[in-house]
Amino acid sequence: MKKNKLLYNILLIGIVLIGLIFLNIFLDNYKVTIINLCGIYIILALSMNLINGFTGLFSLGHAGFMAIGAYTVAILTMPTAAKEMNFYMKPMAPFLLNLNMPFILALIMGGLMAAIFGFLIGAPVLKLTDDYLAIATLGFSEIIRVVIINMQSITNGSLGLKGIPKITNDFLAGIFKTQPKVNLLWSWGIAILTIVFMKLLMKGSYGKAFKAIREDEIAARSMGINLFKHKVMSFTIGSFLAGVGGGLLAASLGTIDPTLFKFALTFNILLMVVLGGMGNINGTAIAAIIITIAMEALRFLDEPMNLGFMTTPALPGLRMVVFSLILMLVVIFKKDGFIKNALGKVRGKYAKN
Repeated sequence: MKKNKLLYNILLIGIVLIGLIFLNIFLDNYKVTIINLCGIYIILALSMNLINGFTGLFSLGHAGFMAIGAYTVAILTMPTAAKEMNFYMKPMAPFLLNLNMPFILALIMGGLMAAIFGFLIGAPVLKLTDDYLAIATLGFSEIIRVVIINMQSITNGSLGLKGIPKITNDFLAGIFKTQPKVNLLWSWGIAILTIVFMKLLMKGSYGKAFKAIREDEIAARSMGINLFKHKVMSFTIGSFLAGVGGGLLAASLGTIDPTLFKFALTFNILLMVVLGGMGNINGTAIAAIIITIAMEALRFLDEPMNLGFMTTPALPGLRMVVFSLILMLVVIFKKDGFIKNALGKVRGKYAKN
């Protein structure tokens, strides 16, 4: 039975990867970018679900760890000429000017840098619980953003970084004589690896310890679980994945600045986790896809709308108001998540058949 399930999963992953190659070839740049963002947000949502959903730590500092990963990848992959062009107000630190790495190494470094900061921040603040932990992590996220603004010789301050090399499908474009686009295999390949890693982690002893801490810390301690060790481990792994997601986001967009990593970004990821179901891997992945596509589809809400009998003025931010209302309704009526409940009903139906 386990062998058949493994073969089924391998076959499913293979079909998804082949489908992504075809989408990468035949869709236009805009649609490819949206699909690419779906894969990135799956990584980010799962990284937050590990901390908030599986371990029960109410953390709101995700945007800060994403910023660390994004800036690390940008600085390590940008060529010297692009760095000189960006740093016209104040020259870049000499030790970084000629530093350049392949994308995969830069991405790993972005994750490691975020993990290091996650460990350093988590060690003192994870002794806090509930609202106090949320406030502390949110504060640290803002501190990271302010530090980035003020480290002009390293991050270019509030001007941000432009001309970040994008990872394109040059090989496929050469074969099929199409225009090079963002390579979907990077974001989705890492998203699939993240899903597999999360499932294996949750089936192991560490995953069971995380869940025990979430359910009852006193009972977990009485069973011999080291609360501090496992909390820091969960927070560090989540920070690493957030850094990787931030690095992929930087390579996808080609430009970043500190305003990108405000609390609204953490809120978007939290919305995916809540809608998908706290502590649910499949639901979170599906919610990340649905919300990323819906955010683009509902972009018209921010613009003037012609209702026939009247034209409404542009209301920037109305889209986020709609998503905030959805989040409130989910928390009030379906706190386990709409998608988690829907998946449960589907499984129940097939089990009966």
